[in-house]
Amino acid sequence: MTEAEAEAIYDAGKEAVVALLLKMDATITALSARVQALEDRLAKDSHNSSKPPSSDPPFAPFKKPQSLKPKSGKKSGGQQGHPGHTLCLSDSPDQIQEHLPLACHTCGHSLVGLPSARSERYERRQVFDLPPLALQVTEHRVHTLLCPCCGGKSAGHFPPGVEQPVQYGPRLSGLCVYLQQYHLLPFGRLSELLQDMFGACLSEGTLWNLTERLRSTLAPVQEAIDSALEQGALLHSDETGMRLGKKLCWLHVYCTEYLTRYAWHKRRGKVAMQEIGVLPAFGGTAVHDGWSGYFAFTNCTHALCGAHLLRDLVFVAERFGKSGAWANAMKCLLQEMKAAADQARASGQTQAAGLDVFLSRYGAILKAGYGTNPDPPPSEKASFSLRLLDRFRDWKACICRFAETVWVPFDNNQAERDLRMVKVRQKVSGCFRSEAGAEAFCVIRGYLSTLKKQGIDLLPALQSAFQGKPPIPRLA
Repeated sequence: MTEAEAEAIYDAGKEAVVALLLKMDATITALSARVQALEDRLAKDSHNSSKPPSSDPPFAPFKKPQSLKPKSGKKSGGQQGHPGHTLCLSDSPDQIQEHLPLACHTCGHSLVGLPSARSERYERRQVFDLPPLALQVTEHRVHTLLCPCCGGKSAGHFPPGVEQPVQYGPRLSGLCVYLQQYHLLPFGRLSELLQDMFGACLSEGTLWNLTERLRSTLAPVQEAIDSALEQGALLHSDETGMRLGKKLCWLHVYCTEYLTRYAWHKRRGKVAMQEIGVLPAFGGTAVHDGWSGYFAFTNCTHALCGAHLLRDLVFVAERFGKSGAWANAMKCLLQEMKAAADQARASGQTQAAGLDVFLSRYGAILKAGYGTNPDPPPSEKASFSLRLLDRFRDWKACICRFAETVWVPFDNNQAERDLRMVKVRQKVSGCFRSEAGAEAFCVIRGYLSTLKKQGIDLLPALQSAFQGKPPIPRLA
């Protein structure tokens, strides 16, 4: 505003000045709210929100995340009494090399040709190493024999799995998929590795054909895992963004302590979950982070991840001063409830001791929080502290589910752990190039995750799968 414009408003009288001041006040209020929102966004990192540690500013001071585990007071590393592991001499070495002296160290007389049996003593040292690595070629010959009795001709049969004139066997095929899908090697680097280690020149197209062949073999196993998850009592759910070419898609996970199911979809919410097909038929307790799409499924009960809530409470306590004091009290309460639930679970109880007292304190903290966080004017947006209060009020039953039914876990870490390697895969190999590649990853990686949880060796299992006999994990 120029000086002449200001003088014109002054000359226009009291009404014009008042209107200008009201307009300026509204503008200042809106800008202040915007500055507050931007500062809140900058203040969030991995210790007070669900942002990953990789997104933290590189030069910002490190803030250790809030831990739910009590400190043991022990130093890191092996503890007193730990048996330890070390390389020991083998009683049955594969090769023995005798090293005899060539001449007498006293008089110089030649000792060449004396047998090792003449040795008075020997000292042992062993070297553990790999044998020379090379592909072993097995030729199968089917013969036709002439019967000496009737003169009829009878031909033999190739064994199962030997279908082409030249092909790769199940051991190499299983190793290729193991390195690509479990250890996340891109096709190009995997091809180089096989060439360097075995002299095997497998093209990227051949490697993809092996992957697609295994995906087809494992399709019935995935259907069995889906059915087991639907009939279970507890289900962890989560989703994360992934790149399919240049487009953003979503990878969903449904899992338990022993089973894992991955599925990708172009969408994130209710439509995707319905088409994937696990949650619509699930009737137990679904543990998740509170994403609105999950609440569309009313056939199951819901439990919210306490770890997400604790990080949000830390943020409010740090950023909102007096109006965020309730958040620190709620954080302490949740941690006390978790300790009580853990103790009840260990002692075989079904409910945390003192639950009524905990719930009474829960309500008192909410009341105090609303006292310091009044509703904003209709033209202003509610603060994050007030919105978090509303979440604790509206979702009280879902938040406290872990204390009312102690076999329900406090957090959704199981699903987050199962999604972690998906993010590592994108960092190592980049985006998925095709829908078929994303689908193959979901099927094979879900199968491998399930086997790993159940203590089944992965590489022998994949090699058996290429023989048409994939090990079936425990489903009950």
